Amino acid sequence: MKEIKSNPEDNTKKEQSSLKRIGNFIKEARLSRDQSVEELASDLKIGSHQLKAIEEGNEEELPEKVFIKAMVRRISQKLKLDTEFIMNELNTEKQEIKIEEIVEEVAKKTNKTRKAKDPSPLGFWIFILISGFLGLAASSLIFNLFSESFQNQTPKQELIKKTK
Repeated sequence: MKEIKSNPEDNTKKEQSSLKRIGNFIKEARLSRDQSVEELASDLKIGSHQLKAIEEGNEEELPEKVFIKAMVRRISQKLKLDTEFIMNELNTEKQEIKIEEIVEEVAKKTNKTRKAKDPSPLGFWIFILISGFLGLAASSLIFNLFSESFQNQTPKQELIKKTK
């Protein structure tokens, strides 16, 4: 399995966050209706700086995620956009992070199991050498036992001569 590393392309995807994509979508919808930031903000009773931050995707200038979601929902309803689609888009960033975390965790686990399963080359060769020496010693011992027993036996011709 290939080791997973972050590419510069992945960083640009992270920079293009879901809030930034939604912000661009909201900005285009607002501009197509010829509304200014201040007009839409006053209609929704939110700060114009918050609306600008949503359109630019600046999470640092915004309150907690719960409030961001509520504001995005109200903005999309006011602009008569597909609210369900926009809310799903807002939640996609969390799903991407979860998938990346899962992939990294699985990669780490497979690397650990692979390292545990792979014997070291030195240990492998030592095992081969020891088993070879043991095999050689066992075969020479067996050969010596059989050769001694054959030497102790008298040949058939000598037996025949003794019986005559």
